[in-house]
Amino acid sequence: MKVKTKSSKVNRAWINEHVNDTYVKLATLEGYRARAAYKLKEIDEAFGLIKPGQLVVDLGSTPGAWSQYVRRKMSPKTATSGGAAAGALNGTIIALDILPMDPVEGVVFLQGDFREADVLQRLTDEMKGRQADVVVSDMAPNLSGIASADAARIENLVELAIEFAQNHMKPQGALVVKVFHGGAYDQLVKRFKATFLLVKPIKPKASRDKSSETFLVGVGLKST
Repeated sequence: MKVKTKSSKVNRAWINEHVNDTYVKLATLEGYRARAAYKLKEIDEAFGLIKPGQLVVDLGSTPGAWSQYVRRKMSPKTATSGGAAAGALNGTIIALDILPMDPVEGVVFLQGDFREADVLQRLTDEMKGRQADVVVSDMAPNLSGIASADAARIENLVELAIEFAQNHMKPQGALVVKVFHGGAYDQLVKRFKATFLLVKPIKPKASRDKSSETFLVGVGLKST
């Protein structure tokens, strides 16, 4: 005999909500691997960040929806099926994640842990001496449920993304990172304001209301 548990009810509720989610349906229709594509789309449309000809670095890229979006913005024509982009890629996209990612046409993918020096070296080597125009980071740690520990992990990833931007991004470039409201949020906003000329928090409509995630956008590096 099967016994209904609270956990199974929660799982069914999540699945039902996910399947009926407007952005999940739209992602399926337009060939994106995840609804997250629409988070970056809204951020990009608000700030005009991504343009053909750029070098864009996508940190925490798996499953690849952000790379797909950037790929389409860098093509003269786009397709809505299978996540493909029609036309030649005008620009360079380098994606990095600790998890594997299925190929996205024209995107250079590196698998590794961004926190490790050798992985960072592989990434900078792939940039071939160029500086990034835009760095986007959807990186997030595995949350333990222990607030102080989780805040420290989140802060560490964002700090690393900021340091990468300071060292490997054009002075007029832009950094987009995912953060969470909580223990580290105010400190990270302060760090952004110390680093960038323009700083804006944004919670895209595609980000679920119940989620504490938001995104920080920093444009233009301050002179050191």
